[in-house]
Amino acid sequence: MTEGKYPFSSKVVQRSISLAVSAALLMTPLPALAADSIATSSTAKPAKDADANTAQNDSAYLHKGSPLSVGEHRLLSHKDLVADWDDIDPIYTPDKAIEAVKTALPEQDFEELFPYRLGSAEWHKVAKGKEYYKEDQADYFSYYNLIKAVADVSNLKIKISTRKGTTEQEIHRLDKEARVETLVMRSAKFNAKENLNKEIETVIVDCGTFLKEGFKRDRKRELAAFLANLSHETGGGWATAPGGPLRWGLFWNENIAGRTGQNMSTFVDPASRYEYPGARGKRYYGRGPIMLSWNFNYGLFSSIIYGDKSVLLKHPEIVSQDGKIGYMTAILFWMTPQAPKPSAHDVMVGRWKPNEAEKAKGLKAGFGASIMVLNGLEANLGETEGSPVQRRAGHYREITARMDVDITGEKVDTLGMEPF
Repeated sequence: MTEGKYPFSSKVVQRSISLAVSAALLMTPLPALAADSIATSSTAKPAKDADANTAQNDSAYLHKGSPLSVGEHRLLSHKDLVADWDDIDPIYTPDKAIEAVKTALPEQDFEELFPYRLGSAEWHKVAKGKEYYKEDQADYFSYYNLIKAVADVSNLKIKISTRKGTTEQEIHRLDKEARVETLVMRSAKFNAKENLNKEIETVIVDCGTFLKEGFKRDRKRELAAFLANLSHETGGGWATAPGGPLRWGLFWNENIAGRTGQNMSTFVDPASRYEYPGARGKRYYGRGPIMLSWNFNYGLFSSIIYGDKSVLLKHPEIVSQDGKIGYMTAILFWMTPQAPKPSAHDVMVGRWKPNEAEKAKGLKAGFGASIMVLNGLEANLGETEGSPVQRRAGHYREITARMDVDITGEKVDTLGMEPF
């Protein structure tokens, strides 16, 4: 997996993704948003300074960041929303989000595609008596949880502000319904003296655009690609599994080594333990559809989802207990570009167009490019026996067929592709 150009934090904010739930975790920085599906770059407005006699003060206040402290909230007027967040688009609301899921994939089709998903009736039948079985396991990956997650995520905007030429950043989240802005992260050196004269480049992502951009066909393809990639990451099938291996997508939601205690690491990074302190007795191993791992990721995603970093730091088990929250972590990751990579969302809805350098690496639009966004280690792989791309593409073909979407001619593998 390739390293992004602009991590959320200069040192410690990273993400990890497992090739499969039982596989070793792969660590790379979680980059900041490099392109925006909706908005735009801007520089900070000059602030008033009583002492305007020195160039040092002029430059220091010219590019001052947010007036908020980390964790602090601000109720916005409509004027603020327009100036700072490009306003709120009524197209990207929770009710529209629910409609988008139901239009792309009705519940009955979802049920038939994922009969062995974690906590379903079929899962309980095959899991009973096994080491991992939980008698009270709820339907974690249910259609209801998917809809609720898409609706809740649609109420969020994320703004990433980066000092030009550095990796120093601020991250804000906006609760669109409440019109409340929260500063959720600021790099240690964002306002250091040497950076105050650097412009601030700002990117805004409206998470309500998930499944609601592009042609209807592209919206269906996006949901198919999203579920196909998650199904591979959480798959429990094997070659001779009842119904075939593709019936067993969404089977797991915890890293096996972490859950069983084979790996007893707390997954608390020393460099980030002050900003994102691990709670006593808690471990931050991979949980959820994207195997959210490490204290800083739990803290950051908690800040974005709840506006409070402490929720998931104190209770990391929420990610594996609450399917809605699990889906939300996956959607937020899906919507986040990783410089120099685009977001998987932009790839699937047709916004991303490969530049000359990307074309030289064999990168082209299609499901295969979404694989490259999520896991660059799966470069140059076809749909051959044993290839992880075979299962990803298999899920994608099956889901799009169920949606009655023709993907003839689409590049669905990564053969001939190099990492972004």
